[in-house]
Amino acid sequence: MGLEEEIEDIREEISNTPYNKSTEAHIGRLKAKLAELKEKLENQSSAGGGQGYAVEKTGDATVALVGFPSVGKSTLINALTNADSETGEYEFTTLNVNPGMLKYKGANIQILDVPGLIEGAAGGRGGGKEVLSVVRTADLVVFMLSVFEIERYERLQQELYNNKIRLDTSPPNLSINKKGKGGINVTKSDSVDLEEETIKGILREHGFVNAEVTLRGETTIDELVDGIMKNRVYLPSIVAVNKADLIDKDYLPTVEENLREVGLDPDEVTFISAEAEKGLDALKEEIWDALGLIRIYMDKPGRGVDYDEPLVLREGDTIDDAIHELGAKLDERFRFARVSGPSAKHDDQQVGRDHVLADEDVLRIIAQR
Repeated sequence: MGLEEEIEDIREEISNTPYNKSTEAHIGRLKAKLAELKEKLENQSSAGGGQGYAVEKTGDATVALVGFPSVGKSTLINALTNADSETGEYEFTTLNVNPGMLKYKGANIQILDVPGLIEGAAGGRGGGKEVLSVVRTADLVVFMLSVFEIERYERLQQELYNNKIRLDTSPPNLSINKKGKGGINVTKSDSVDLEEETIKGILREHGFVNAEVTLRGETTIDELVDGIMKNRVYLPSIVAVNKADLIDKDYLPTVEENLREVGLDPDEVTFISAEAEKGLDALKEEIWDALGLIRIYMDKPGRGVDYDEPLVLREGDTIDDAIHELGAKLDERFRFARVSGPSAKHDDQQVGRDHVLADEDVLRIIAQR
């Protein structure tokens, strides 16, 4: 039996097996085996295959525009950035990845206009694997939908899922330490609903014989398999609905209902018109918020505070992260820092490396001469 036939047999068995506590361990083993077989098949089919798109990541963050062909991505990137992407009202206009740079709130945000996906992209149709390899390197996915084709959102999500991209979620809180003997020992928190034998069975299917395993937090079988496989990418996403200028009042309730049917809250998507350049300010702000960027204004000796070109970091970053961005020499000479702004208890608060910074803090680094 070939790999494809074996994969199909396992899928059929999973679909025909009702999920309950008595079947949980069996389904877990099947899903673990399925993941390993799919990985093996993919490695076989990609050996000696085509190359991905070579895109150099630049700027403070990278955003991938994802949509089916001719949804308006090229028009949008031209409106947002200094890119020059060919546009047209027909499919497959963009044949290469086209990067542009959005300058917003002092940050340089790279926007990648990737070729439009077609159904079956994750399996290689239409160069889909190469396109999705670029999406995997991004910091944020912006799904672009036509207001008249909202139902295709689920297909886009599925294509990314099939390419091991997990959206708007985090990896499982999982720790696996191999050992020389003693079998598999599992420690799990009270919030883990999976049975211990289910966890052990999944690990055995992935080749673990002796290991100390710790699992915390609510975790499904699929999430546990993802955590073990180690090649999943976890990305945030937002949705932009294009051609919103063509919606009349009578059609708006239909659009909102279509969004709800695919699991989207109409109040949480951004309605835009790329061609008319409407709604773009709201989209820029959504991108900024989703990336979790913060601006740090550096107080430079003898020159004052630089409000024009901030140091751009991520929410949760510390003084230590700022130092690393500023260079190795400063890292060696660092004494302490002074911070004014949202994260400080008072102006010019003296802080150390572990101080967590906030958006629009003013930072002065005190270094040894």
